[in-house]
Amino acid sequence: MTTLSRRDALIASATLPAATAIGGLAMTGATPAAAQTPSGQQVPSIYRYKIGDIEVTAVSDGARVGPLQDGFVRNASRDDVNTVLDKAFLPKDQLMNQFNPLLINTGGKLVLIDTGNGPQAGNATVGKMFANLAWAGVKPSDISTVVISHFHGDHINGLRAADGALAFPNAEILVPEVEWKYWTDEGEASRAPERAKGNFANVAKVFKDLDSRIKPYAWDKEIVPGITSVEAAGHTPGHTAFVVASGNGKLFVQSDTTNNPTLFAQNPEWQVMFDMDGAKAVETRKRVWDMLAAERMQVAGYHFMFPALGFAEKTDTGYRLVPAVWNPVL
Repeated sequence: MTTLSRRDALIASATLPAATAIGGLAMTGATPAAAQTPSGQQVPSIYRYKIGDIEVTAVSDGARVGPLQDGFVRNASRDDVNTVLDKAFLPKDQLMNQFNPLLINTGGKLVLIDTGNGPQAGNATVGKMFANLAWAGVKPSDISTVVISHFHGDHINGLRAADGALAFPNAEILVPEVEWKYWTDEGEASRAPERAKGNFANVAKVFKDLDSRIKPYAWDKEIVPGITSVEAAGHTPGHTAFVVASGNGKLFVQSDTTNNPTLFAQNPEWQVMFDMDGAKAVETRKRVWDMLAAERMQVAGYHFMFPALGFAEKTDTGYRLVPAVWNPVL
């Protein structure tokens, strides 16, 4: 005769609900629901966090994946670039470029920093900002101020809707005064190298008939309550970063001070093909990332991996981006 101990009895009773449920399926002939057809779509790409009393929302404009271009890093070999990619568990000979505008709710204004690639035809992997703004409960007409960091197309093309109309009908548009002067100067356009002429033409197209809405801003000024412009030239002549501050909270919005941080934070001497003044861009990068590491300030990067937020750690050879911990509540 077998005697059950108290422990055996407790274990047996703990398994009864599961056994009953399994037996119930068998007795009734019920079957589990079939899996749904895979959607093939990503979930909405927005992420909110607080800087003091200011609410920041990273709003993805999508990502572009393509072959590693020859000369993408001007002063490093393809082998050197592939070695860094491989160590980061990223595919060789391929790059993903992400785009991350920021929506800043100051409490009094809704401010958008940069506007993404603009509307795209077909099943494009970029141009997602407007759809993601809608998921965030924001209409383009709700935006009171658009702040532009510099005039590359992936930052300004979203100023226009698909039909060419102004995408943000109620917004003033703040632009760096150095950038505005350079890209609207016919003399600069005539002297520009061939690779830059397309950008001059794009600037003219995007900003056509917007003079009355444009407000150039200087560096080291509070351009919107809680948002201060910071000189970060090199990537372009008027390239600008920002400090978002409220209470004891600070966020450094580095814009394009680095492109892909896996490459250009770890190797700050490397020059991306889009840096118009490579030596100045390197100088700016080191100055900014030294400050970020010393002050342990949060940093948001336009081309960081979504949600594009982290901290800078200084290493023996450069810097490392430490991703911020995801926060489920504000």
